[in-house]
Amino acid sequence: MHMTENDTRLLQSENLECTRDDRLLFSGLCFELSAGQVLQIEGPNGSGKTSLLRILCGLRRPDQGCVKWCGDDIVGSREDYYANMAYIGHLPCVKADLSTEENIRALLDTRTQSASSAGIGRVLATVGLAGFEDVPAKALSSGQRRRVLLAYLLLTQSRLWILDEPLTALDVQGVGLMETMILQHREQGGGVIFTTHHGMKLPCEMRSVHLG
Repeated sequence: MHMTENDTRLLQSENLECTRDDRLLFSGLCFELSAGQVLQIEGPNGSGKTSLLRILCGLRRPDQGCVKWCGDDIVGSREDYYANMAYIGHLPCVKADLSTEENIRALLDTRTQSASSAGIGRVLATVGLAGFEDVPAKALSSGQRRRVLLAYLLLTQSRLWILDEPLTALDVQGVGLMETMILQHREQGGGVIFTTHHGMKLPCEMRSVHLG
């Protein structure tokens, strides 16, 4: 990912407002994320953290305001935005009857991407799943299923990662892996937005947005 100075501002939220069940979760929400930055969305349960992430991903329209990617509204630049953004939700979208490799291929297919078996094998080794290529997901632990998503994340080569509770089900080694991945992504000029209840220990400056 090689970017010029004009490319450093990745994501902007402008005066975002969101309601759920006739309850205002947040309004007038403005922030920016530039290349090489990490942003944590904080707030108590029910404050709208997941709703905000879904708005940032384009999966939900805000009641007011807009989200911009590199200066353009994501509604009008949807194809470019989705090619450069990867979202991992709180619940792992891994199909039980598919093998580890098949799950990764299915996820990449939603992005019209593909990867060689050798490439998938390399990222599986990186996330601690070497030799699990043909193992059905139903035979994996919850933490291993989460690692399947981490392997997919690496293969997307996306500039922006949006992660909802990425530490869920991960053991100590898995948490360390996630932290390392975020640091490396940041160093390569990527941007990360995440929520977590578990605490993220990163030896770098992190910005935050607090809801509620």
